[in-house]
Amino acid sequence: MRIAVDAMGGDDAPAVVVEGAVAASRQLRGHRIILVGDEARISYHLAEFGYHGTNIDMLHAPDAVGMHEKPVEAMRRKRRTSVAVAAELVHDGHADALVSAGNTGAAVAASWLTFGTLPGIRKAGIAAPMPTRTGGVCVVIDAGANMAPTPTNLLQYGLMADIYAKIAFNIQAPTVGLLNVGEEDAKGNNLAQEAFALLKESHLNFIGNVEGNDIFHGACDIVVCDGFAGNAILKAAEGLAQTMLAHLKTELGKTIRRRVGAALCRTAFKAVASRMDCSEYGGAPLLGVNGITIIAHGAANARAVFSGISVAVRLAEMNLNRRITDEAEAVLVGKDGR
Repeated sequence: MRIAVDAMGGDDAPAVVVEGAVAASRQLRGHRIILVGDEARISYHLAEFGYHGTNIDMLHAPDAVGMHEKPVEAMRRKRRTSVAVAAELVHDGHADALVSAGNTGAAVAASWLTFGTLPGIRKAGIAAPMPTRTGGVCVVIDAGANMAPTPTNLLQYGLMADIYAKIAFNIQAPTVGLLNVGEEDAKGNNLAQEAFALLKESHLNFIGNVEGNDIFHGACDIVVCDGFAGNAILKAAEGLAQTMLAHLKTELGKTIRRRVGAALCRTAFKAVASRMDCSEYGGAPLLGVNGITIIAHGAANARAVFSGISVAVRLAEMNLNRRITDEAEAVLVGKDGR
């Protein structure tokens, strides 16, 4: 597989992106990585991290979309941004997947404009895996691509996430919940009520409405919601996890007895921190576009970039989009898909 990586995307790009790509090149044998961005800076960091292999290529792209820029406006002004050039590689068949930790809106826009959507799909959604207290994951879709979905969009998100959960996490019959302000069938606004009816009629293993805390309790494997709510949940969860770990570290260091206890429990604390670390999941696929796009966190470290490349390889090898098209076509055909 050939993975195009937006080398200029992310808070600490291109250094951490190159570092993650080098790690991937050493562990994911047989696959090629194409780093797209400022060739001089990429070359510098490849030397810095001691890369002497043959499975990383570079493609120069003079521009990048900043994290605080309006993505569509920036891409219109800057015709050769790293994320757009990387998307073109996938579209033209020179790469099998795209990985970006840059501006989320830019990654979504570049993918949608370059790849288009899968047959029957009108809107793409970001499927973000989140850890649960049961030790598994709950896939939240949409985590920020579509702020104003229709009920049919939400149905399609559930269908695509169902296939993704089977491929990525080996869940045989994923359970699906609809995010709402209560569990009763009649709860929520018109969008929620209409989406509830569509999901209930579908072939999905739909369990009904769920609330925000159910995501972390592991009440279901997939939670469907609009992009505004999904992104807010994702950011709130990240902030809460960081806050709790910071408080725990402070409290454990206050007395000698606590410090000794912390030392004895160090491996357990590391395991918990690892389970709550978004870098372990590598990123979230943008489901619904006619290409593989993995969107990593803007604050991604080298481990997250490595994981994102790994996820991209796996989904491309498993032919995710073909499976979505084949398995969902019968359900999607005939829907309004607005």
